[in-house]
Amino acid sequence: MRYQPGHKVQVHRKILEDASRRVRAEGITGAAVSSVMRDAGLTHGGFYKHFGSKDDLLAESLSAAFQEIADRLTQAVVKSPPETAWKSIVKAYLSAAHCEHAELGCPLAALASELARAGPSVKAPIRRDLIKYKNRMLPLMPGRRVFDKERAFFAIFSTMIGAIAIARILPDEAARARVLASTRDFLLRSF
Repeated sequence: MRYQPGHKVQVHRKILEDASRRVRAEGITGAAVSSVMRDAGLTHGGFYKHFGSKDDLLAESLSAAFQEIADRLTQAVVKSPPETAWKSIVKAYLSAAHCEHAELGCPLAALASELARAGPSVKAPIRRDLIKYKNRMLPLMPGRRVFDKERAFFAIFSTMIGAIAIARILPDEAARARVLASTRDFLLRSF
């Protein structure tokens, strides 16, 4: 059967989209190749037409996740004055929606402890994606000099990632809301 031009690219994009959401929702080991391919309407054997290994799929799906969250945070600052753009990022990141939907959120908040234990073949591309993520967010951070903005990025994002991770553990919606609100208020007063 002949496919339309671009079919393979569309299928590849669909596989990545599904794998990206799955890995954030279920963890690194939860996104089995067979499940991802089945959801894309393909066989397990078709996987190797798109990826060399599961690590390649994981790296590309995490890259897509970093791109997705960076796009969402950048969109949140569209109407913000440059000097307060970072506040819009804090509010968007520490939202109930982000907390409740790991599959659509920041891969670091969903997977940091797993990624820390990953092998070099996974860590190297993640490091590159993290640097791209940081560089994209850096102009939006508080501070005058690049050094100050980078320091603010690490402090703000580390705090937000931790808050989301803790809030997701809590079974009570009110408790989750308190964690998010207190972290948001703390960050907005700190810079």
